[in-house]
Amino acid sequence: MPEHVLVIGSGRDLPTRLRRSRPGTRTTVICRLDYLSKLRETTEHTRVIGVRPEAEADEWIELAQAVHARDPFTRIVAFGERDQDKCAAVGQALGLAAHSPQTTALVYDKHAMRVRLREAGVDTTASASVSHVDELRAFLAAHGTPCIVKPASGSFSKGIALVREPDEAAAAFERARGELGDLNGSEVLVEQFHQGPQFSVEAFSEAGDHQIVVITRKYSDPQNFVELGHVSPAPLDPAQQKQVHDYVERVLDALGIESGATHTEVVLSPTGPQVIETHIRMGGDEIPALAHDVTGVDIAGCLIRHTLGEQVLPGIRATLAEPRTPGCSAIWFGALPSPGVLTGISGLDEAREVAGVTEVRLLVEAGAAIETLESSESRVAHARAVGPSAEAALSAAQEAISRLTFHLGVRAADQGAL
Repeated sequence: MPEHVLVIGSGRDLPTRLRRSRPGTRTTVICRLDYLSKLRETTEHTRVIGVRPEAEADEWIELAQAVHARDPFTRIVAFGERDQDKCAAVGQALGLAAHSPQTTALVYDKHAMRVRLREAGVDTTASASVSHVDELRAFLAAHGTPCIVKPASGSFSKGIALVREPDEAAAAFERARGELGDLNGSEVLVEQFHQGPQFSVEAFSEAGDHQIVVITRKYSDPQNFVELGHVSPAPLDPAQQKQVHDYVERVLDALGIESGATHTEVVLSPTGPQVIETHIRMGGDEIPALAHDVTGVDIAGCLIRHTLGEQVLPGIRATLAEPRTPGCSAIWFGALPSPGVLTGISGLDEAREVAGVTEVRLLVEAGAAIETLESSESRVAHARAVGPSAEAALSAAQEAISRLTFHLGVRAADQGAL
């Protein structure tokens, strides 16, 4: 029977790969109206349905049911961060395999995740959901500093602040509450800050059986925690690797995550791994490409095959067991210290000539309004590189970024302020 897959969200190029992976496979897309522009090969879908961004899950369910009654779906998937909760609700309503609404709620609501992990004995991080700055100050008085203040749900590293002193509470609370547009009005989470290097862990699960694919070291801006670079595999000794593997598997179990790709961020503190957050999707920032470089595992390809009902864990484990020449793959991002309007970019050819560099990509175009580093969407370019060690790969990617020059003009609004 030909597959008819309901894709929740845009999925970028993954719906195309889904259709091409098996002859006769069709896709119907339901996504937010503001995501329609991100769809690729739009006319290749059987149908595309746009939904108001503020629409509740019931509306998504009703639209899916109407199509399902006429042209039944065989599978459902959400490839991105947004609207995983809608995918869970629609999947449950139509009887299609998907993450449960309970699991999705725990992943989305970072405070609920903390509570669940404490109940399961997996993580002891002190945290609270606060609705007023006085509640934040009370938490700081009870638990001390430093603490992280961030939206209870959010993405793109927006609205995060590290509070080192009590008098920083008000500014951190306002930042997390949403001066950054789409976070406006969201609840604020405060949690204990764990010192130590940060890592992301890419895993794949089937029927509750988890396989860690790779651990990646990440480097973030020390002020707002926007990610600036990654290197894979992380330079950890075997004992540290096992410690992280075991801990992440316990996190996934506690949250009820049973299938698909996951991206979990952890801190390796002096007392052991501590979770930052987890996601029921592949990692961003080209991390799956880094993983493929160093392990041979195509996480996106595995997710597509998994979506179509194939068992992929045996293949992942076989690939991981194959002998490979040791090496590392890294990515580094560029950001600008001043705002303005981008008038030109130079040095691209020179950046691509750096030994070990495999890709240099511009993330902005001439005429774009450039902001300082506020979120991952503020970054202007990235460079990927490979090398015999983490240091070599990172150095090559950083050198490529350093060869780029971005020319800015002053915006009219800024001129008026002078």
